[in-house]
Parts: sequence; C-alpha cells; structure tokens
Amino acid sequence: MNQEALVRALTEIVGPRRILHRPGQLAAYECDGYVAQKGRPRAVVFPETTEEVSRIVRLLHRERIPFVPRGAGTGLSGGATPLHDEVVISLVRMNKLLSVDYENMRAIVQPGHVNLTLSKRLGPQGYYYAPDPSSQSVCTIGGNLAENAGGAHCLKYGVTTNHIVAAEVVMPNGDVVEIGAEFGEAVGYDLLGLIVGSEGTLGIATAITVRILKKPQAVRTVMAMFDRVADASDTVSHIIASGIVPAAIEMMDQLAMQAVDKSNYHVGYPRDIEAVLLIEVDGLEAGLPELADRIIAICREHRARSVKLAESDAERALWWSSRKMAFGATGRISPDYIVQDGVIPRTKLTEILARIAELSEESGLRIANVFHAGDGNLHPLICYDARIPGQTEKAVAVGSAILRACVDVGGSITGEHGVGVEKLEEMRYLFSDADLEAQLAIRAVFNPEDLCNPGKLIPRPGRCAEVRDAHWLAAKHAEIAAGFPDQTLTTSPGAGA
Repeated sequence: MNQEALVRALTEIVGPRRILHRPGQLAAYECDGYVAQKGRPRAVVFPETTEEVSRIVRLLHRERIPFVPRGAGTGLSGGATPLHDEVVISLVRMNKLLSVDYENMRAIVQPGHVNLTLSKRLGPQGYYYAPDPSSQSVCTIGGNLAENAGGAHCLKYGVTTNHIVAAEVVMPNGDVVEIGAEFGEAVGYDLLGLIVGSEGTLGIATAITVRILKKPQAVRTVMAMFDRVADASDTVSHIIASGIVPAAIEMMDQLAMQAVDKSNYHVGYPRDIEAVLLIEVDGLEAGLPELADRIIAICREHRARSVKLAESDAERALWWSSRKMAFGATGRISPDYIVQDGVIPRTKLTEILARIAELSEESGLRIANVFHAGDGNLHPLICYDARIPGQTEKAVAVGSAILRACVDVGGSITGEHGVGVEKLEEMRYLFSDADLEAQLAIRAVFNPEDLCNPGKLIPRPGRCAEVRDAHWLAAKHAEIAAGFPDQTLTTSPGAGA
C-alpha cells in the first residue's frame, strides 16, 4: 500500500483531524525520552475507542505495515521510537476514567489516562493509585503498563504489575481479548503477567482495570544528609535489615542536589555533603512517630550530618518535588544526558556507586545519581554534550558499562524504564541465546508477523558463538575509542547469564 492509499484508509477510520502524515508534523514523534536514537514514522493516528484501535491494527496487519503504540512519550529506553517506517498509534486521546468501584477498590481507565490524574480524581473520596513514577504528572497508565513502571513508593507498594488486575487488549492482528480478572485470580495461564512489561510487543491495552488504595492515615518523612555516600548506602541496608519497610527510601548525590537546587524546587542542600536520603513511612497514626524515631536513630548511627523530620505538608511536598524533578533539573547543569536504570542488591550499593564514580573519572563525563535506594534501582544520569564529536558514543558506552557492572553483582539491566532499543545488547549480556530464543518464541505466539513494535525488548540471539563474540568485540572497540582503559570489558556477552 502506497503512502497516499494508507493515509486515505486511516482517515476513513479516524477522520482527517486525527491523523498526521506530513513531514513537518511527524518530527515530534521521532523518539520518546531516549533521544540518542530517532526515526521518522510513516504516519501518526489518534484513535479514541477500542473499535478504532482494532480497525487500525487490522488494516496495518492486512497490509503488513509495522506499527508502534505510544503513550505520552515519556519512556526512557526508546520503546516508542519508530525505527522501521512504522505507523505510530498514539493513545493520548483515549484518556477517560471509565468507572470507579470504591467498595471493591477498583477503577477502569483508558490507556491515555494520566497517572497522577487518577489519584487526583480519587482523592476527594480518600483513595489513590499507588504507582508513582517521577513523570507521574504526565505519563499515562497505558505506558506504565507497557514498561511495568515503578516509582518512589514501589519499595512498599510494588510496581505497576502489582496494581493491574485486568485489561482489554487489541492483539497484533486486530482481535480484541479480555485478560486477567477484576476479582480473584484469573483461570489459566497468566497472560496479564506477560502483557504488563511487554513494551507494546504483544498487543495494545485499550482498557485497564487497576487496584486503588485507601490513603494512609498518617505519613512521616525524614531527610538525612551524609558526608559520605558509603554511610548513606549503609543506612539504607540497616533500615531494611532492622525489619522496617518504609514506603520509600530515595537517594541523591551531590551533583543531583546541585541540579535540583538550581530549579524551582530549591531546598538548600549543603555543597560539601555527598548524599541525601529521603525516607518515608506511612500507615496508622499509632506507632508511626516511634517508627520515624527509629529511622532517625539509625541515620545518626551511620554518621548523618543532619536528620530532619518534615514539619508540614508543604515542607514534605517540597522535598518530594525536589526528588521527583531531578531528571528534568539535570538539564540545568548539562545540555544532554542519558538516564540509566540498573538494579542491584541493596548490599552492593556502596560497591556499585564507587564503580560509577570510577567510570565517570575514566570517561571524563559527570554522572549524577538519583535513585530508589530502598529496592536497589539505580538511575545514574550520564551528562554529555552531543555537540562535541564522540561524546554521545562515550555516554552510551558508559551506560553500557554501568549495566554490565550491575549484572556482575547479581542485578539486572532495568527496574522500570524497560529495554526498548537502548538495552538490546545488554540483554545479550544478561541472557543466554537459549533464554532469548524462549522469549522470542512467546512473542511469536502473540505477534507472529513482528509488526507490533518490531525490534524492541528482545534482540535476535547470535546464530553461533562467533556472532556473539563479534558483538562483544564491537562493544570493546567502542569503549576503547571512547577513551576507556583496556580492562573495562573483561567478559563476553552472556557471561552474566
């Protein structure tokens, strides 16, 4: 089907006001929040109903035209980036709250419903939606489902998969199916578990049933400042080991603090401390002050320079705004940056942060660290200037080295941002060829033509050992060219499997 015929067919489904196809209109859809790779889509359509999504997908499937589902575009791994002349199916107009059942603690939303908007709608009745990514004021629940997004409070409440119970999904051939169960456990295979976190490669969710929670009766928020990162890291492990499970434990290093203090959320962090922890506990009022006192005592035991309990809702809100706006605030100290998303055991925090500092020194690139310390989900922000030849490649190489270091200590390459196109080679480091083949076999059941978000999440395994060695050698050469010491890569991809 040529471009003119495609535009005409799509216009018949959504109308002329809900399709973009001219080059100047498509530039905004060349990438998501991961800007290191871009591609121009063939067209962008904006359906408003499940029926329209189904008709669009049936058309594209029939014509063997690849397509990419897209939410708000806040993803950080290139999951919504069109690299194969795809049609982008934007779900932002499917933004309704379809129903709320307060008694049974359920809500049904369309995929384009903004995360924070749901909590605001539920708030007057004393309820909220727990997953809270830093981008929650703009990211959509459909995008959260695709990436299995987390957030600051996932330490206690879990990530998106713990809060979605059912979904209506348009399959890659256009069929509409219901998966999961609004109440109880679904009978048969856990198809919902496959869909959540599949990055749009298995289908497109068009209605999502989520768990909603009662707001906690009370909250206590503690801010602790440390002269040494190691002391802050040890504090995190001690709090958890003592049997306390806070709602959140967040950490920022000095460079991240400098960035946010240049923003509208100025806290006034001392410029000679290395780390700050933001620790929050919630629940029943009875016993919560004593719990906060235990946390404060642990912080002091680990040589915190200062520990403070938030004295008002306004002060707590400022502290959280400072933390949640750290990614965006990094733009005040660097023209470009890449956000990584490695996961490690909590006990390895000190070791990995030291390795990140070494990589920063070796590469000459500054790295700001702001992350979910409580569950070991790191977010190093690698600062670079794309206008300087070679710096983009160097930043990518640093990110790859950080992820491999996370795998080497028993961790993983992503906790909530997904694989997308950014971490495809790191998937080879984490998994064996047999592992990748098994995952590709599952995808082929849902998406046999590979038309639904092709080229994302799972790389094709090497056909033989020589192919995998070639990938390793290419990565090795990239790191040497970027100025790393010769010993940066010591094992071939697959070694961490």
